[in-house]
Amino acid sequence: MRSTSYHPLPVTPTTWVDRAPKGLRPYLYLTRVDKPIGTLLLFYPCTWSITMASYALNTSPLVPFTYVTLFGIGALVMRGAGCTINDMWDHKLDKAVERTRARPIAAGDITPRQAFWSLAPQLSAGLAVLTQLNWYSILLGASSLSLVVIYPFMKRITYWPQAVLGLAFNWGALLGWSAVAGSVDWAVAAPLYAGGVLWTLVYDTIYAHQDKADDVLVGIRSSALFLGQRTRPVLGAFSAGAVGLISYAGFLNDHGALFFAGAGLAGAQLARIVWRTNFDDRKSCWDGFVGCGKAGLFIWAGALADYTYMKVTQVEEQETSSSE
Repeated sequence: MRSTSYHPLPVTPTTWVDRAPKGLRPYLYLTRVDKPIGTLLLFYPCTWSITMASYALNTSPLVPFTYVTLFGIGALVMRGAGCTINDMWDHKLDKAVERTRARPIAAGDITPRQAFWSLAPQLSAGLAVLTQLNWYSILLGASSLSLVVIYPFMKRITYWPQAVLGLAFNWGALLGWSAVAGSVDWAVAAPLYAGGVLWTLVYDTIYAHQDKADDVLVGIRSSALFLGQRTRPVLGAFSAGAVGLISYAGFLNDHGALFFAGAGLAGAQLARIVWRTNFDDRKSCWDGFVGCGKAGLFIWAGALADYTYMKVTQVEEQETSSSE
């Protein structure tokens, strides 16, 4: 295995977190609010299913707007809670990994007990969001918590913790649908969810390549270590599978050309990243990881454009009909 390049990374720019009260900063860093990409990666699958379900049911625009807003808040809160749980279990390992040893618990800025108590307001906020949904969705959402809890342990027992993360991070592809429709249309949502899981395998394998040298030393397992020099072709296949499954979901949902244009842009973005990323360079891996988020945005943009086109067309048809 090649060693990962350790050239100095650009200095992290000052963010609003650095200007927050000193006692609050460790908790803000613990929840990664200074790195919104994680929240977006959790948020986008929710937007896919909310918009696609709204399209299928021909809902008022207020429906997707309301649920996208609600799920955006939920993604922010639950991503923070997930990071807190992860750091509580991993703080000893984080001390041994160069990129993570500055995390608040590993650095000694706060204790695991303090981190545990900080979960209370986070989970309470998440529960407040969840209880705005129907009972089917409440039960479906609660069932995903087991994945959040077990994920930190997976890197100790399997080379594919990224798969467990994918199952957890794309739960919104199911939950968003049930929030709008009252239940999940599994024929459409299942391939959408599976495509999202493959998308996660792509971006989180790239992410894991940042730490592979340290991971070998401390005994952490990852898909990056398992794949090694096979990473590029395998991630290429995962990318094709992700776009293919999401496109299939769009086909089953009777979407139009705009949806597939978004999926095509997502595929092109993933192909560019997989082709260009230097998996032995931390900066390149980080850029590739962040770039994968744009693929999720393109999918949502395509679905939203298709939904908007449908609603505009309906208004025009109504105006034409009323004028006759």
